[in-house]
This record gives sequence, structure tokens and C-alpha cells, in this order.
Amino acid sequence: MALTSSLFQCGDPKKWQQVSDVYWEVVEAVGAKKKRLVELDRWVQEELPKTISARAQRSLKQEELVKLMEWKLLRGKFRPRLQQMAASNPESTVESCTRKAFQCLPNVSAAIEELCQLKGIGPATASAVLCAGAPESAAFMADEAVESVPGLVPIQYNLKHYLKYLEEIRKKAETLNADSEERNWTPHRVELCLWAWKVGQKLCPKVLENLEDADERPAKKLKTK
Repeated sequence: MALTSSLFQCGDPKKWQQVSDVYWEVVEAVGAKKKRLVELDRWVQEELPKTISARAQRSLKQEELVKLMEWKLLRGKFRPRLQQMAASNPESTVESCTRKAFQCLPNVSAAIEELCQLKGIGPATASAVLCAGAPESAAFMADEAVESVPGLVPIQYNLKHYLKYLEEIRKKAETLNADSEERNWTPHRVELCLWAWKVGQKLCPKVLENLEDADERPAKKLKTK
């Protein structure tokens, strides 16, 4: 697959797996300019999901919501006002609202509407909350991932646009799982790959070119006696 081609149009799980394997290399490339991003991304992708799932009822604490917002703003456009607004939500309100949102699943629309009652939280940040506790149900509304899906540009940061995006991401996950033995493709994992492919093209194309090289190498022949 050419470096300039669309990953979203690719239906080969092996290609997607290759991109998934270099996800952290792309994050490191972004982190060269945004130092705290690598640490926060590790927390969002690895630590926070475990913390949420370990609770009797899935929910976020206020400090976790603020930290998640910090990650989201580092990933995209930095808008400090949003972080201040997120921090102004009372602890009890954050826990109650996020708990109710997870209870709404698999109705993602209702879950996002619940989360958007919090100050400073729109559909994009709400999708990040859902990904942290239910990656099988949601995909983060990352600009790079949305732009990778045909028909979704220009991006509109509202629930209707997010649901169109999520529908396409879910279809892609289903397609990849149908052709994969592991069947471990979730909407969130698909979105992470789309982000890595788009960002990698700009910041570290060599990483993706190496995938091309590996794919083009002839398979080693087994020795026969």
C-alpha cells in the first residue's frame, strides 16, 4: 500500500496490524514537540482503562476528566479555557454523570448527551471518555481519524457528525474482524490506526515507509531436507 494511499480504504487486517504496531513510534514523534503527550497518551491508552474497569461501576473522577482533557488538547488545538471549564465541574457531578453515561451504553448517542451536560465537554471529549471505559463501543473523535473517512470533511463538532463517523468506524472494525483470526478490532483501535497513519505521513514518514519495505520483501523459503 502506497504511503499516500488511504488506510481507511484498505481491508487487509495485516496492513492495519502493521500500522498498529508503530503507533507508539508516531506518538513519540509528536512528543518531540509536545513533551507531556507521550506520558499522557500512555495513561489514556493503558492506565485509565484499567482504573475504570476496576471500579464497581464505570466512572471517572474529576481529576481524571481534567487530565483526559489535557491529553485531548495536546492531541489537537490547545484551548486552555476548556480545561478550566472541565476543572470547574464538582467531583460528585463528574462521577455521577460519567457513571450514568456508561450505563447508557450501548446507546452511544444517549451516553454522549449525558456527558455533554458537564461544563467544557462536547462530543469529542465525551467520545474520549467513552473510549477509556468502553473501547468496543466508541471511537475518539480525533480530527485526523475523522478526516480519513470519506464524506466527513469539513468536520462538524456535533453529535450528528460524530455518529456518522462512528458508524463508518464500526463498519471498518467489523470488516477487519471478519478477515482476522484474532477478531480484536474495536472502533477505538481502528481510530488509533487512522490517527497514526495520518500523523505519521507528516511527522515520521520513514516509519511508514519501513512498513512498505517490509511488506515488499519476499517471504523466506523454508529449508527442506
